[in-house]
Amino acid sequence: MTQRILVATDGSELSQRAIAAAIGLARPLRATVVGCAALPVYPYHGVGGEGAPAELAFQAQAAAQANRHLDYVEQAAAQAGVPFVRVLREGHPDDIIMQAADTEGCELIVMASHGRRGVASLLLGSETQKVLARSTRAVLVVR
Repeated sequence: MTQRILVATDGSELSQRAIAAAIGLARPLRATVVGCAALPVYPYHGVGGEGAPAELAFQAQAAAQANRHLDYVEQAAAQAGVPFVRVLREGHPDDIIMQAADTEGCELIVMASHGRRGVASLLLGSETQKVLARSTRAVLVVR
């Protein structure tokens, strides 16, 4: 029986659909929803300490935005009477999702897919495709 459901969020409208699906599944199962967001890695590294203030500002802004996305999940879970756990880590989204699913003991991963195909998929990549390729647990893709 599924006791913990991880839902990945990037704040998009599609991820809000995934959140609704995860909570909709969690409620009758009396499962916990684990909201997961990945903080991007600071893309610029200069020589010396001149970049430190910019990196700190970047990380603070990214953390504030990701926490707003997770606040949305937490509020939706609370309204449905579903227990909630917050996971916010820095790194590549697919790595963070896989690590969080492992450390939080999630049996199911719920995430959105933007449905990119062909060249767009190759150029932009797909975190959903990466998770599907790596996961040994069930993954529910919401479009």
